[in-house]
Amino acid sequence: VQLQASGGGLVQAGGSLRLSCAASGRTSGTLRMGWFRQAPGKEREFVAAVTWNGGFTYYADSVKDRFTISRDKAKNALYLQMNSLKPEDTAVYYCAAGFSALSAIRDPSSFRSWGQGTLVTVSS
Repeated sequence: VQLQASGGGLVQAGGSLRLSCAASGRTSGTLRMGWFRQAPGKEREFVAAVTWNGGFTYYADSVKDRFTISRDKAKNALYLQMNSLKPEDTAVYYCAAGFSALSAIRDPSSFRSWGQGTLVTVSS
């Protein structure tokens, strides 16, 4: 699966952004897609994930109730709606795809394909 992320930018705290990820290649079967982020000096961390066929969603506690992951199977697209953004959400956001077990859906090493990253900056 090839991925292309977009939609990052600069936003004030409390604002919203919507990230998009265009996917090409095999988007079927047990595909899982997710968003991860990496802030300067920190490790890449899980944000949210969704199962491609069933649409089951998973979130990090830090973004639950603020972020919403969704996918459009007809468009082969993945989205991340981010509301009530905080300065600590500042990071490069990556979309990812893989066929891992659900037990590993929060583990970045279980995802094979990665987009190029899009920078989200939240000012205070």
